Amino acid sequence: MRLAVLVVVFLAFTLWSSTIALAHGPIGFLTLAAREPWAAQMLVDLFLAFFVAWTWLRHDAKARQIAAWPYIVATATLGSIGVLAYLIHRELVGRRAAAKA
Repeated sequence: MRLAVLVVVFLAFTLWSSTIALAHGPIGFLTLAAREPWAAQMLVDLFLAFFVAWTWLRHDAKARQIAAWPYIVATATLGSIGVLAYLIHRELVGRRAAAKA
């Protein structure tokens, strides 16, 4: 069930994000953040959240023997899509390990 929810959220969010990025350009939010203080605050908040996610992701990936760098790069370029992709990979690795046991 958890894998199905992760996949649905990943696909829906990726589709939604892609349509917005295509309509406004990949750095459209930076233009808004430069113009609106609330958007700048959200951008700083997003960077802080990414730092927390990257810290957790690196630690979790190391414990599970999963390469973290592709997901860190994906998060830096695609945002939360990278973290969602890692969570899907993490779930699949856990299922494989449970099936072997």
